[in-house]
Amino acid sequence: MPEGTGVMILVYDRGMPVSVNAQTVHPRTLAAVRREVAPRAVGSAWGPAIGKVWPFIRSQPGLWTDGPQHFSLPPPDAAGHADTVRLRVEVRRTYETTGEAYATETLGGRSCRRHPLRGAHNRIHEAHDAIRKWMAANQRESARHSWEIYGDPTPDPADTETPVVYLLK
Repeated sequence: MPEGTGVMILVYDRGMPVSVNAQTVHPRTLAAVRREVAPRAVGSAWGPAIGKVWPFIRSQPGLWTDGPQHFSLPPPDAAGHADTVRLRVEVRRTYETTGEAYATETLGGRSCRRHPLRGAHNRIHEAHDAIRKWMAANQRESARHSWEIYGDPTPDPADTETPVVYLLK
């Protein structure tokens, strides 16, 4: 199958098709904090960690203009271990590191993207599963960099959209 062609994979209980496509992503400037967190503990670590970024962002006029939050965790290795978690907020420009908040960028390059997962965040594993299946079907490998993009929550969790991106080798 040619690169850039989506593969429809059924992963939801209700049988809704999922679209994963190859695309080029460009670097995005971010304010971030790092945490050593076990993969299953990210939910409880997210709030306190990202809470270290927001006060700094708010103290810098024009730094943030409604960019989304990113969560980054390299895919587990063969033994199931994961690396350092990065909790980030998209900003307009770089800045001098202050405290735990540091300026960084996402990597750019060829990627595969699971078009937004619709639904509660406790189903995010479905998006990762769909991407892994797409990579296997298209004989592609992860470059061990991935991220989830979180916007503001919606009143109905079923309407919340969360894109997931994996860089490709």
